[in-house]
Amino acid sequence: MADGARIDDPVSDTLRKLALVFADFEQRLEATPLIRKLTRGRFELADYHAFLINLRQQVKDGALWMSRAASNIGEDHLELRSTLMRHAVTEHRDFRLLEADFVAAGGDLAVIRTAKKNVGSEALSAWMFHEASRPDPFGLLGAMFIIEGLGSIKAAPWGRQVKARLDLPDEAVRFLLYHGENDAEHMAEFEQMLRMVLPDDAVAERIVTTARVTARLYALQIEEIGA
Repeated sequence: MADGARIDDPVSDTLRKLALVFADFEQRLEATPLIRKLTRGRFELADYHAFLINLRQQVKDGALWMSRAASNIGEDHLELRSTLMRHAVTEHRDFRLLEADFVAAGGDLAVIRTAKKNVGSEALSAWMFHEASRPDPFGLLGAMFIIEGLGSIKAAPWGRQVKARLDLPDEAVRFLLYHGENDAEHMAEFEQMLRMVLPDDAVAERIVTTARVTARLYALQIEEIGA
């Protein structure tokens, strides 16, 4: 924590705890078979296809659980409701960009649209919609920290590695490169959203808990790819 930050600042304290959760999340991701193949130069086109296939439904669900969460936020937090609705509108067609990348990388559109979720994806989706259905589901801010933090930190480097390793055209990695920029902008709004619901000890604890569960399930989703 910076010297100028107040130790008793609930937002700073929550961000510190979330950063610890995210650091553990990164380690879990790096240990998955798929990401090990990418970082060690053994990534193949079939791996990229599998990655996009398994990521598609989670991306599609993202705007849906945000919309549901927004609908369950009470009138005392209308600004947060509006913010989540804007996020949902921004992202509700992102899965189409992912599909286009899959086709540009030689995939069959029918395959990605009919593929079933893996075990991790099923669990992650069920968890996110469960949380979004709670009254005032502020804990989902923790989930956003994990998912959009991953996009802002990992998406662009992964996209560049995939492109170089597989010698793909730019049109085949647009989703990853786009999210490397777009999610960084979303993360800049994150502290503002925290300040809309904090200080509240119970809410802060729920945000961190939700981040921790989301991180575990997201890592399981990646771990199951190619397993």
